[in-house]
Amino acid sequence: MQYLLLIYRDEAKFLSASKAEAEQMTASYMAYAEAMKKAGVIRGGERLRPVTDATTVRVAGGKTSVLNGPYADTKEQLAGYFMIDVPDLDAALSWAARCPGASQGAMEVRPLWPM
Repeated sequence: MQYLLLIYRDEAKFLSASKAEAEQMTASYMAYAEAMKKAGVIRGGERLRPVTDATTVRVAGGKTSVLNGPYADTKEQLAGYFMIDVPDLDAALSWAARCPGASQGAMEVRPLWPM
């Protein structure tokens, strides 16, 4: 079954990290992605640009409104995701716990509906 591992973190804290801290974080994500690749579970993943680059679209009463910024103003922002294919939720939760984002924010695990 496929799952999305959604990475939430405090974007301001991440953007203010030193170069050495940013390089260490990047290295930890590269190692994590490589471990998923070796296990044959990764199907995709990307880092998202900052929420200041987000655009929200709503349609109400037949009118479309487009607003700059994210859908919600929260303490932690969606920073990226991995799509994995594993046998069950327990395996997905195990991979989520190993993600570097789990120790610096939160991970949300969502199963995908096949289309």
